[in-house]
Amino acid sequence: MPAVRDSFAVLQATYNDGCTTPGNCEYFLTRVLTNLDDLYNSMKAGPKGDGHFAAPLARIRAMRKSLGGDFSFPNLKRHQKLLLDTREAVNTWMQSHPEDYR
Repeated sequence: MPAVRDSFAVLQATYNDGCTTPGNCEYFLTRVLTNLDDLYNSMKAGPKGDGHFAAPLARIRAMRKSLGGDFSFPNLKRHQKLLLDTREAVNTWMQSHPEDYR
């Protein structure tokens, strides 16, 4: 299992990509989802545990619930704002906790 800082770095790399390039949107949204899931798993497995990461874990769980287990591109596209808002909220939380990614 990658360390939280490593999973977070991979998620941050999605800021250099987006749905603006033709044919890239499916890859991008799937990548954001996968990176959020990986970060979630790293946070759950990390030595600081659930309590420390309560806010970002709750945000990712809420996103997963909204997706309803449907990870198809049409559903990800419908929930694009949710995916990106979740990424932004997690990024903001992590930026206020630099000890978790340095």
